[in-house]
Amino acid sequence: MADVAKLCEELLSLTILEAKELNDLLEEKGIKAAAAVAVAGPAGGGDAPAAEEKDEFDVVLTAVGDKKINVIKEVRAITGLGLKEAKELVEGAPKPVKEGAPKAEAEELKAKLEAVGASVELK
Repeated sequence: MADVAKLCEELLSLTILEAKELNDLLEEKGIKAAAAVAVAGPAGGGDAPAAEEKDEFDVVLTAVGDKKINVIKEVRAITGLGLKEAKELVEGAPKPVKEGAPKAEAEELKAKLEAVGASVELK
């Protein structure tokens, strides 16, 4: 069991960038970090104030608009997906383009997508 405790300590000492990199690697292997969080439940005891401001947002593509090719190009630039995957994401709207983005980044992505004719919602 000492290996598990060591792994736990290593995970707790990760920087935000290292945690993001780990998350990306796990998602490539088919493991969603959100599922693990949902199973673990809230860490703060559950007494969080209802008026707490959100600091992470999901950027959700709600409609494509007239310039579908431009939207696909922008989705590829944002997500790093291949052409086929980006096209499927755009055609499957409403779908999240980016999850857990900081407020400033989420607003920037929303502006970029709206500039090419897409309808976007922050959740």
